[in-house]
Amino acid sequence: MSAGSEKMRLDKWLWAARFYKTRALASEAVEGGKVHLNGQRSKPGKEVRVGSRLEIQKGGLAWQIEILTLPAQRRPAAEAQTFYLETEESQQRRAVAVAALRAARQASPLQTASKPNKRDRRLIHRFKEKNQ
Repeated sequence: MSAGSEKMRLDKWLWAARFYKTRALASEAVEGGKVHLNGQRSKPGKEVRVGSRLEIQKGGLAWQIEILTLPAQRRPAAEAQTFYLETEESQQRRAVAVAALRAARQASPLQTASKPNKRDRRLIHRFKEKNQ
């Protein structure tokens, strides 16, 4: 499970730990300032070690993690979660953010694929007349 070396490229670790689907996406995120290594912006080729701390921002969510393992290759998602330890505070913040995103998604109206048909327009007019 552990690689033979004691260091690994940041973008490769992010890809192996399944935070990003490709190394290119991982590199782009690091260059874009979405990933901080030990509290500082970094480059994709920066080497990480066991014990390094990462702050990852992705899709409105944030992770604060400590690296536990440097994998030799990309592994299944269940196994990839053992490569790092997420702080308790980070888990709680992410759970709150996920709940807020879910609530916002449910509150927003459904997007239709086409414009309203005759029946839909009649319902819209009735609704508008009733609320005036």
